[in-house]
Amino acid sequence: MKTSNLYPLKFEPQLKEKVWGGTQLSEQFEKKAEGKIGESWEISGVQDSVSLVSNGVLAGKSLTELIHRFGSDLLGKDVARQFGNEFPLLFKFIDAKEDLSVQLHPDDTVAGERHNSFGKTEMWYVLHAEENARLILGFNQEMDKETYVNYLSKGKITQILNEVHVSRGDAFFIAPGTVHAIGAGVMLAEIQQTSDITYRIYDWDRPGMDGKMRELHTDLALDVIDFSRTDSQLKFTQKEDEETLICESPYFVTQFLKLSRDMKRDVSRIDSFLVYMCVDGEAQLNDVLLKNGETILIPACTERVDIHTQGATLLEVYIPGNDIK
Repeated sequence: MKTSNLYPLKFEPQLKEKVWGGTQLSEQFEKKAEGKIGESWEISGVQDSVSLVSNGVLAGKSLTELIHRFGSDLLGKDVARQFGNEFPLLFKFIDAKEDLSVQLHPDDTVAGERHNSFGKTEMWYVLHAEENARLILGFNQEMDKETYVNYLSKGKITQILNEVHVSRGDAFFIAPGTVHAIGAGVMLAEIQQTSDITYRIYDWDRPGMDGKMRELHTDLALDVIDFSRTDSQLKFTQKEDEETLICESPYFVTQFLKLSRDMKRDVSRIDSFLVYMCVDGEAQLNDVLLKNGETILIPACTERVDIHTQGATLLEVYIPGNDIK
């Protein structure tokens, strides 16, 4: 490791209560919270929700402080040049006891113009799905703006939504403009751009946590919706004890590691931080223990990741640039 003051960093989970949330994040992952916890923000640079380090000598320091102090040693030179002092990705675990709102997100251009924010490109990896659990992804028929507005105005939008039944291990890429919702009975890991901009178009006629109906963003959404029918599911074959590419986009690359034994990862050629989300079992990464439902950040100055395990499934994420060899 080139910078001795940096090491694999764990952060305090930020648990978000949601009207659609459940208890699985506490029960399955031992996240310490009560109530309807819908999201655990594992690593975040979102304003007012910036993560704090939970391990080692830097415990209590914010992610923002670390970026100012360590810069490219933490982020990578290319990442630091592109994003400055902003952390570009947001990592979450999500538990949907009930259906989330039907929604979509703007791209970088629209989000920048309207909200001074990054857009929101995201991917999902399904951790658990009850029998007949489903996601909503796009439309179930050829669609255009006029037809969509007609169904929406008549309160019949659910008739045109495309439902996809899911199982553990399924993965999906959600491009900006894609109408989507996580269905009841699904728990998943989410990797996304650093953005909290959501356009809600239907909320099941359900009041929010305060008893009031949540705001809909009908007009904002209208010129952002992608009406084309696209297949959002990511196809990959799970291979044991070797890396498997799940998702490659301009914003992040995600690899799948299903390990039954130790693995050494030479990451010296990648000019980015790496994040590992543990979605089964447990492992030690450079002597820091990572349990099921935990997330860790490997600074960009790290040249090798030694993974010690007798059984673990990890999602490995980084900002694209040079390939890992």
